[in-house]
Amino acid sequence: NFNLIIQDVCEPLNEKIHLDFLVHAASPAHPTAFSAEPVQVMRANLLGTINLVEYCKGTNTRFLLISTGEIYGESRESADSFAEQDTGYLNSMDFRSCYPESKRAAETLCASYLRQYGTDTVVARLCYVYGPNVIEENDRADAQFLRKAVSGENIVLKSAGEQVRTYCYVKDAVAALLTILLKGKSGEAYNIADKDSILSIRRYAETLCRFAGVSLNFELPDCIEQKGYSKIPRSVLNAEKLEALGWRPQYTLEEGLKETLLEAARKKEKPDDSQSQ
Repeated sequence: NFNLIIQDVCEPLNEKIHLDFLVHAASPAHPTAFSAEPVQVMRANLLGTINLVEYCKGTNTRFLLISTGEIYGESRESADSFAEQDTGYLNSMDFRSCYPESKRAAETLCASYLRQYGTDTVVARLCYVYGPNVIEENDRADAQFLRKAVSGENIVLKSAGEQVRTYCYVKDAVAALLTILLKGKSGEAYNIADKDSILSIRRYAETLCRFAGVSLNFELPDCIEQKGYSKIPRSVLNAEKLEALGWRPQYTLEEGLKETLLEAARKKEKPDDSQSQ
């Protein structure tokens, strides 16, 4: 009962298939994309959301938008964490805002389709999710750290690493998405974050170094990398609303990183041979 459709999300979905759930997770979500292709980032989040939620209009399909904690922007107050009703500052004339601004607009599209057409929509706002299946194009700091660690290379940190983030292991994040799909209230947004995995980028890198047996080096970023970086010093998400649905993370940061390294190393030693079968 699974249907695979391969196409550009920015084009209308013309298939006539009944769907119980439709999850929109198609968006570039890494700094180089924000810097080099901001228009494509916005197209995926704006046109992609319109096309997919339009497909759900007039049906009983539940539409889940994968959004981001970046929509909160930068708090003008000394907020310890962001809850779903909070908003922060974003500079709409900064091309780096292509990602959070288009995600904000995509969320408003979900609310609008619910209001005008009764379309069943819910939103998941992810924090920094880590795990072994990181695509090569992903050049977020934590993804670069992981690739270096798996290869046995020293991790390179291209800043002081003082920014504080909330992290969540991928298995816990998937369980959270399923919880929102099955139990989330229509028209609501839910933060996905592990309250026990709040730490600076530097401490995250140092923890990974310890488990991988490598060292931490510092290096200046190139121009394109630097332009794509988030300038938000503290991005901590409050997941109490999701926890009220019954979700709890099952992995500590240490357990998640250890399993990530083991799985990634296993994949590197024994690559998937399904392509040749």
